[in-house]
Amino acid sequence: MLPIDPGADLGRRAWVPCPGCRDDHGCGPCAQGRNCAGHWRYLLGTTGGVLHLQCPGCTHLWDHDTGFGAGDRPAHLR
Repeated sequence: MLPIDPGADLGRRAWVPCPGCRDDHGCGPCAQGRNCAGHWRYLLGTTGGVLHLQCPGCTHLWDHDTGFGAGDRPAHLR
């Protein structure tokens, strides 16, 4: 298991399924797309629309592409 990143801050969290432990399976609020008290992830940073995350449960690190961010605007709005 990796240690929790030193830049992890409890005040910066995201609610994204962890691909490492999938601990949110069977959670009613998570299944409904709501935030729950138990299945948050540390939000370590962002690059455009990509979130850099760490699961506090299994300490898995990963990047999650939200599909939003720089370059996503339609050509007629740029």
